[in-house]
Amino acid sequence: MELSWLNWLYTAVAQVITWIHQAYSTVLDPNSGLTWALTIITLTICMRILIFPLFLKQMRSSRKMQELAPKVQELRKRYKNDKQRMNQEVMALYQGAGANPLGGCLPVVAQFPIFISMFTVLRAIAADQPKFGMTQELVDSAKQALILGAPLPATFFEAPHVGEKIVIGFFVAISSCTTFLTVRQSVTRSMAQMPDNPMAQQQKILMYISPLFAFFSLNFPLGLIMYWVTTNLWTLGQQHWFYSRHPMPQFDAKGNPVIVQPKPGLIAKLRKTTPEEEQAPPPPPEPKIVRQQPSRQSRSKRTGSKKS
Repeated sequence: MELSWLNWLYTAVAQVITWIHQAYSTVLDPNSGLTWALTIITLTICMRILIFPLFLKQMRSSRKMQELAPKVQELRKRYKNDKQRMNQEVMALYQGAGANPLGGCLPVVAQFPIFISMFTVLRAIAADQPKFGMTQELVDSAKQALILGAPLPATFFEAPHVGEKIVIGFFVAISSCTTFLTVRQSVTRSMAQMPDNPMAQQQKILMYISPLFAFFSLNFPLGLIMYWVTTNLWTLGQQHWFYSRHPMPQFDAKGNPVIVQPKPGLIAKLRKTTPEEEQAPPPPPEPKIVRQQPSRQSRSKRTGSKKS
């Protein structure tokens, strides 16, 4: 699966792996599985931080589409007998508001070259080939690294021992589970914002089929499976953070958006000591005591005389 026009990216990923591994080797055994596991996790986190602006762009575009949902529904009802005109009007509405329906593909497209690079570099290590700027010493170190007893560059079908296959199969199962949770989190949000979306059934099917694709990773090296599990966990936390800070918009009877307060963050929750304090209403302000000075009476009133 090696693409020659991506050699520069393979070399860049191999160089970053070398730097991270050297940093951890100053305090840990360079040939240990812990050192290499931390190297892969750190590489994954660095990559996800780099594409974080794309994630924000994706989520902001998705939020704009949520706010336009009532208008989209109105257009679908208006042009339900003319699908071509309906699609044109919907796309014109999205373009006018700056929303991109394909914005959700940006993080996936950005991750794909890194995924291919990781696969190619780990396959070179498994083949005992010091390519892309890697030294033979680094390749030998990666081949000696064991993750719960399984070699880092081993695949499920190439692992000679049953114990190694069990470890790799365990990580594949975690990869499948985290893939399902990631897709479910996104699809549930999408279906809640657009209940009458004609693609809802296809999204449900995708949600239940997506974990099956993880079993293709049985042909992937263990290090690459760890990379995929790490990026899935990062995505879960990242989406939860964004959805908590930006709740799904709500609309009044006229279709106008209603401001929804975001859920309190972790720090705000930790500051609250007891649920009773959270639910107790603030005490009413004490009434101010205003002293009324007696008004000055006229001379006739003071003497009790009456005007005739």
